[in-house]
Amino acid sequence: MKHLRHANAVARRARDAMGKHPFGAILVAPDGETVLAEQGNVDTVNHAEAVLARTAVLNHPAEYLWQCTLVTTVEPCAMCAGTQYWAHIGRLVYGMTERRLLELTGSHEENPTMDLPCRSVFAAGQKAIEVIGPVAEVEDEIAALHRDFWQG
Repeated sequence: MKHLRHANAVARRARDAMGKHPFGAILVAPDGETVLAEQGNVDTVNHAEAVLARTAVLNHPAEYLWQCTLVTTVEPCAMCAGTQYWAHIGRLVYGMTERRLLELTGSHEENPTMDLPCRSVFAAGQKAIEVIGPVAEVEDEIAALHRDFWQG
């Protein structure tokens, strides 16, 4: 819960400080406590999760990343799930589904959400990425940030 709330704080900072889309991700070390990196959304191509995963590969060996957890506010899109897969990050925790995001954004031109669950992307691969989410306890907090941004 605290890591999902941390990721949501990263998303809030990206929105408030830079006017970016309110997505946030953190990378948690194998100890389950240490936050190795955090990333807000950059733009429509450089999503928080993908940028974080690419940076992680530059700083940590694959064997280490396999024991890490990517924690993100919203279920990763196909691009971000694929990037996590190739970065060899072994676990994913997300707060809100991509489908719920679509309900909040509608047909917004800056977020043409794909209905392709990350579990489907991972299932097409040869590595078993553990997925935990959505997490109901924080979903409303995350949704509120998006509702304010996309509909505000």
